[in-house]
Amino acid sequence: MRIISGKYGKRRFQVPTTFRARPTTDLAKEALFNILNNRTEWSTCRCLDLFAGTGSIGFEMLSQGAQKVWAIEKDHKHAAFIKKVARELGDPAYAVTQMDVLKWLKASEHSEQYDLIFADPPYDMAELKDLPGYILESDLLAEDGLLIVEHPKTIDFSNEAGFTELRRYGAVHFSFFSNQ
Repeated sequence: MRIISGKYGKRRFQVPTTFRARPTTDLAKEALFNILNNRTEWSTCRCLDLFAGTGSIGFEMLSQGAQKVWAIEKDHKHAAFIKKVARELGDPAYAVTQMDVLKWLKASEHSEQYDLIFADPPYDMAELKDLPGYILESDLLAEDGLLIVEHPKTIDFSNEAGFTELRRYGAVHFSFFSNQ
């Protein structure tokens, strides 16, 4: 895993070969952050990384200077890897919770809202089509916030509430949502 740019740019972390994660490609990640860097004031941005996997997207947010990044990852080995990288970086703005994202979303009220929420669920997740609705209904997205869901080309979110745009980078698709 490579952090592309920002204060931790060019840092690499060896992901265990036993991981089942499907990390966002560097090409797609770089394109996404080119978009976000033009839309985001990182120093005041509170970020949520759902289905964090290797933590790649959340660590890129942190490297860009996000005020806070909270990662949620169900898999114990993945969460342990993310915690290890976070310890190595030593940045207090980053936190990780090991928990099923859907259970976390449906848990009792969340006390904080986020300016940027990124979700990279398993492409075969049964609830994938409903995920943007679950997130938007959870009241986690701040006013004027941005939700980005990574998904396969077989999913079309264009008719979902809050959908604003679709970006394609090879097999990686990002759908953008707002809560307005």
